[in-house]
Amino acid sequence: MQARLIESREIAPGVRHFGFEALGVERLEFVPGQFTSFTEMIGGKEITRAYSLASAPSGSNRFELCLNRVEAGHLSPRLFDMQPGDRIEMRQPLGMFVLRQPPRDSILIATGTGIAPFRSILQTHLDAASPGFTLLFGVRYESHLLYRQEFEEMALAHANFRFWPTLTRPESGWTGRQGRVQAHLAEAIGDRRDVDFYLCGLKEMVDEVRGLLKSQGFDRKQIFYEKYD
Repeated sequence: MQARLIESREIAPGVRHFGFEALGVERLEFVPGQFTSFTEMIGGKEITRAYSLASAPSGSNRFELCLNRVEAGHLSPRLFDMQPGDRIEMRQPLGMFVLRQPPRDSILIATGTGIAPFRSILQTHLDAASPGFTLLFGVRYESHLLYRQEFEEMALAHANFRFWPTLTRPESGWTGRQGRVQAHLAEAIGDRRDVDFYLCGLKEMVDEVRGLLKSQGFDRKQIFYEKYD
């Protein structure tokens, strides 16, 4: 299967939002939270990388991604250089980082582009009848709060959704939460023990939050995660 680039745009320094269409299918079937893989021959080697889908299933063959440019990376510079109409080999979406069924009140914890699967999940599942969601999103700088306006609008529209961004390097005008996501975990949980946790981001954050949750008595079956280096 191939993907054709429709459009890409910078949404933060070094971060782009991509719109693709999967060729040869009328509908790209996937579950929110899953990833697709791209493959390209680079320097005589076949390079494959997995990327979380950043959009809800649309009933069409279109999908969206959110990617960092990794200067020393093998594939991201190629993707950042793609122009509309360019094609790349892709695989059918896969992955187990999806909402447990039936879903329960959940705390979603992301850093950086780890926000991508949560955008897909929330676009699909958040409505007036859904369980409650808290999205705790940690980045260094305010400029890197990816899809901030979308999440703020979701929070205004849905009483069962809380959007909690936190910055580790805030500038003087920032009045929101500060520090790493770990610092706000206890507040997000409160006295609840009947919630599920979904973690996506850098390995260090995911491993530390998992350890904190286990030390507080949460069962591993309540903790779902996807991590990257």
